Amino acid sequence: MQVTVAESAGFCFGVRRAVERVYRQVEQNRESPERVPIYTYGPIIHNEEVVRDLESNGVRVVETPEELDSLEKGIVIIRSHGVSRHIFERLQEKSLEVVDVTCPFVKKIHRIVEEQSREGRTIVIVGNPSHPEVEGIVGWSHTEPVVIEKIEDFNKNRLTNGIKLCIVAQTTFHYGKFQDLVEKLEKMGYDINVLNTICNATQERQTEARSLAAQSDGMLVVGGKNSSNTQKLFEICKKECDHTYFIQTAADLQPDWFPEDARVGITAGASTPHNIIEEVQTHVRNEL
Repeated sequence: MQVTVAESAGFCFGVRRAVERVYRQVEQNRESPERVPIYTYGPIIHNEEVVRDLESNGVRVVETPEELDSLEKGIVIIRSHGVSRHIFERLQEKSLEVVDVTCPFVKKIHRIVEEQSREGRTIVIVGNPSHPEVEGIVGWSHTEPVVIEKIEDFNKNRLTNGIKLCIVAQTTFHYGKFQDLVEKLEKMGYDINVLNTICNATQERQTEARSLAAQSDGMLVVGGKNSSNTQKLFEICKKECDHTYFIQTAADLQPDWFPEDARVGITAGASTPHNIIEEVQTHVRNEL
């Protein structure tokens, strides 16, 4: 069996930076004479294996503003997805140590949205409305933002023709779909300022995944089940290769998925650790 792993598979810069910082914080806390609780506001990344390991090291996940308000001491880590201005200010008001590991590319979107909305533009965010990154971006707009995944979502809002729009994207959104949406919006007669905020690493990963899937008899996409960017990789690969499977770990592999002489490609989402990719690769080579 010929197995090829995409070079871009696994942790992106922002995720690696966030995860390493949390583990470093854990080590520093262990060495401190005054240990304090460590929390992350939401799972640090969308990977259950990583979140479970951090929990075993004493890192607790805080999910809601109400839980946040109940904390009296400790360290709160803002995850790579970022948070809304409301949550950020709420954290600043509390007597807690705040460690902000929001991805710099996400931070850039926050600044854009804040500035453009202050100038009176309606913000159009192309992305998943229930994704924590998008929820955070929404919270930095001074005007009522619009979140869309397809053109029908935009049409439902019935915005007045001629108003000024600023279009940004979730960093992990499908690049081709973003371009298509922008082209459709540009034909509607609005004054549009388009800012492609899709991370370069996302574009590279999607392009490489598409190419690898087209050359493979079977494709494995590795990542957390709640990972938006991994789901998009799966959709891209599935269009190119019928035998594409979405797995979280090597334990999900089935022995009858590929014949012995198959060309198998492996890619992984931005929140998938290298050790999990290695385990999948080893299992495919030695066990299937």
